[in-house]
Amino acid sequence: MSEPRGKAKRLMEVVPGVHHWTLSDERIGGARSDAYAVVDEDGAVVLIDPLPIDEALLRKLGKVTAIVLTAGNHQRSAWRFRKDFGAPVWAPEGAQGLEEAPDYSYVAGDTLPAGLVSFHTPGPTEAMYTLWMQQHPRAVAFISDLLTHEGRGTPEFVPSQYQDEPFRTRHSVQRILDHLPVQTVCFAHGAPIVDNGAQALRRALEQDSEVPTAPSP
Repeated sequence: MSEPRGKAKRLMEVVPGVHHWTLSDERIGGARSDAYAVVDEDGAVVLIDPLPIDEALLRKLGKVTAIVLTAGNHQRSAWRFRKDFGAPVWAPEGAQGLEEAPDYSYVAGDTLPAGLVSFHTPGPTEAMYTLWMQQHPRAVAFISDLLTHEGRGTPEFVPSQYQDEPFRTRHSVQRILDHLPVQTVCFAHGAPIVDNGAQALRRALEQDSEVPTAPSP
């Protein structure tokens, strides 16, 4: 079963045009899971890794025209919402564990609905992507499972036993810092960071308590 049992009753604006909702997710021991809705310049709504929510809240934003998954393990409510809203689903090429076939697949560098640009950030799994809103004045990045962010502290890496290649996860975060001028960071698990997102990612690397070694060549 891909969906959590709960349903969010509140939708919050992160920055103009980016909205957010969250649930206690029993599939992962009650930890926090987060999802997003982006309202494009033309008023179209794109859902990112959608979780269950009162659909009337999404309809108030506008017409849902697309659903984008950052990884195969984030299908969540995608298939139900595809049916309810008549919106196609975009998923990474090679995504594992999908319960239904996506309408479109994407790879690194593709431009997706709402002007989202895919940036390959493997580590937790191979087919995992950061979505970059390059045209947004707040420089927004949706970073999937690279880090979690509970509360107001420094983002943290998921324990290595839950990642395919933890060293690559760290490298992916460094590549974001090297290539994307991040200001706002939106997490798949944890509260968004609106300002100084790059600084928060840098602190996560500096304060990393696990620091796995590089794999053998």
